[in-house]
Amino acid sequence: MQVSFENIDQSYGKQALFSGLNLTIPSGKLFTLLGPSGCGKTSLLRMLAGFVRPDGGRIRFGGSDVTAIPVHRRGVGMVFQDYALFPDRSILANVCYGLSARDIPKEQAVDRAMAMLKRVGLAAFADRAPMALSGGQRQRVAMARALVIEPKLLLLDEPLSALDVKLRIELRGMIRDLQLEAGITTVFVTHDQEEALAMSDLIAVMDRGRVVQLGAPQEIYSRPCNAFVADFVGSANLIEVSRELPAAGGLRRLMCTGGVLLTDSTVPFRPGVRLAVRSEEIHFAETGAPQDGQVAGIVDHVEFRGGQTSYTVKTETGAITVAVTGARRQRIRERGEKVLLQLPSDAHLVEAS
Repeated sequence: MQVSFENIDQSYGKQALFSGLNLTIPSGKLFTLLGPSGCGKTSLLRMLAGFVRPDGGRIRFGGSDVTAIPVHRRGVGMVFQDYALFPDRSILANVCYGLSARDIPKEQAVDRAMAMLKRVGLAAFADRAPMALSGGQRQRVAMARALVIEPKLLLLDEPLSALDVKLRIELRGMIRDLQLEAGITTVFVTHDQEEALAMSDLIAVMDRGRVVQLGAPQEIYSRPCNAFVADFVGSANLIEVSRELPAAGGLRRLMCTGGVLLTDSTVPFRPGVRLAVRSEEIHFAETGAPQDGQVAGIVDHVEFRGGQTSYTVKTETGAITVAVTGARRQRIRERGEKVLLQLPSDAHLVEAS
């Protein structure tokens, strides 16, 4: 089921959050609203659920206008950050709740609920109370409760943020598998860019009530539209460039404080643009006089992270972070060591935010 926001206006007091916002969520996709706190992503999710009605505009499910339709008639399943389970009911009763509210016969509701609990690996816990389960198990119960009603639309409101890192990775795989298996249009709200990149078919990056970029994860990451997206979605080094020099070898040459950088980006040069360079795409070169595409600097900070070592290098153009993978097989640079950085020629020019 395709979902559409059409010319949405919304204000809180005298503060306008949305002004004429338009956004289409394709049928059957896992669509992520990604952005910092206060950008409007949760407000859009609450509008889809029916908890909030926009001041202006329309919300459509397929071809139907649901703007004025109440929550219980929208056919929406929702998973909350804090699970929102009934503490005085068993796990089975929690999962059965939505079916009972839809007048599904008790025996049929129990069968469907048990089948869904089995799907999320919790059939053996059906008689337990929610507080007898771990946080990850409770979140699985919340997913089962949302999916058992066979919703037209599944809404996920930062469902993994309260869990530890290892459990988040495990559950995001489960959520993605369930979504693909059911083929349900799913809207996922998060401020965690790694979750968004790992799980999504499409990402809408939001900033101050606007969708600033919409695209597939690979596109958002490799071709950010501006400095905000480049820095928010997988932090990037944003290097100021002052002017464009004559091209050489099919690559554009851009002057920065520390030397000349190369790029194949097609974004036009204008004052204020920056070169967005991902930390993992920078390499240490043999020391010597910097050539085009290289910047000299001094190692200021080192963090060993097991499979990766992160460096902060002071250069004339500012601090540059470098992420070196396969760290066990490479020499660790020392703080204060002089180094030469080789920057990639496919780094992307971005506009100011």
